[in-house]
Amino acid sequence: MKLIPRYLITQLSVMTLYALLALLALYSFFDVMNEIGDVGKGSYTTAKMLQYTLLLVPAHIYELMPLAVLIGGLLALSQLAARSELTVIKTSGMSTGDIIRILLGFGLIFAALTVFTGEWAAPAASRYAANMKAGATEGKISTGNGGLWVKEQRDIINIKEMLPDRTLRDITIFQHNDNFQLTAQWRADSAVVQPDGSWLLKNIRRSLLEGGRVTVETRAEETLRTNIRSNLLDVLLVDPGQMSLASLNSYIKHLEANNQEVQAYWIAWWRKLFYPVAAVVMAFVALAFTPQSTRQGNMGLKLFFGICLGLAFHFAGRLFSFTSQLYGIPPLLAAALPTTLFAILAIWLIRKQEQR
Repeated sequence: MKLIPRYLITQLSVMTLYALLALLALYSFFDVMNEIGDVGKGSYTTAKMLQYTLLLVPAHIYELMPLAVLIGGLLALSQLAARSELTVIKTSGMSTGDIIRILLGFGLIFAALTVFTGEWAAPAASRYAANMKAGATEGKISTGNGGLWVKEQRDIINIKEMLPDRTLRDITIFQHNDNFQLTAQWRADSAVVQPDGSWLLKNIRRSLLEGGRVTVETRAEETLRTNIRSNLLDVLLVDPGQMSLASLNSYIKHLEANNQEVQAYWIAWWRKLFYPVAAVVMAFVALAFTPQSTRQGNMGLKLFFGICLGLAFHFAGRLFSFTSQLYGIPPLLAAALPTTLFAILAIWLIRKQEQR
C-alpha cells in the first residue's frame, strides 16, 4: 500500500475507533442505569450486572458501527482539511476519485467488522447475556405470561419457560387431525431436547378425544418426534434484530412451513444483509460533509450536520421496519431504501462539492 492511502486509512480508522469507544461508553452507561434496579434480585449481583452490560457491547458495536464510521470519518477528514493536508494531497496529483477509492477500502474494512460482529459475536453474546440474567434473577428463562407458542405441522405447542441448561418446563401440546380438529392434549412437567430433534417428555398426562369420549393416560416418560431443535428454541427467545442471517433463515423456513407470519423476520433478514453496506456509505457521507479547506464555510457547523445525518440514518432503519409492517411495504424495499437514499445523497453532495 502506498504512503498516502496508508496514512489516510490509518487516520480514518483511529478516529472511527475513538468515536466507537465514546458511543459504547455512552450506551454502556445507559445500560448500567437501566439494570441497576434489578441488582439484588435472586443472585443478580453488581458483578453480574456489569458482566451482563459487557455482554451487550457486541450488539451495540454492530448497531453503532455505521454511525462511528461517519463520525470518525468526519473528524479525521476535518482535521486533515484544517491542517491543509487534504489540499496538499490533491495538489500532489491525487484526484477526488482516488480519495473515494481509499474511502471505499476504509469502509469495506469496517463493513467486514460489522459482518463478523452481527453474524457471530453479537448473537452469541446477547443469548448468553439473556440466559445469565434470567438464571441469576429467577433461576429460569421466562418466555412471557402466556409462555412460548410454537406451531409444528398439525401440533400447537406451548412452553411456559426454559431453564438456563435448555430444559423445557410446563409443556402443553395440542394435537389435531387433517381437518384441524383437536384429537389429543398433552401436558408434561418437563422435556429435554435430544440431538436428533426428539423431545424426551417427563411426567406426562395425555387426554385423548375419541368418539365423544375423553380418555386420560399418565406416563413417566415418552419420546415426542418433532423438528424443533434446541437451537431453534434459542432463536425463538432472541429478538429478530439480534439473530444471525443463518438463524433468521432457519426460523423463516420453519414459519413458512407452518403457514405463519414471517414479515418481521424477512425485514430483519434483508436489513441485516444491507447493514454492512451502510459503513461504506457513511464513509462517503463523511467526505461529502468535509470542507476542502478552512475557508469553505463553518467547519464545526458542517461537522454537526453530518453527525445529525448519521443519527437520522441510525433511527431511519427502525422507522422503515415499523412502517413496512404497518403498510405492507416489501421487506427488501424497506431494508434497502435508507442505505440507498443516503448513498444517493452522498454522491450528489460530492459532485456538487467538486463543481465549486
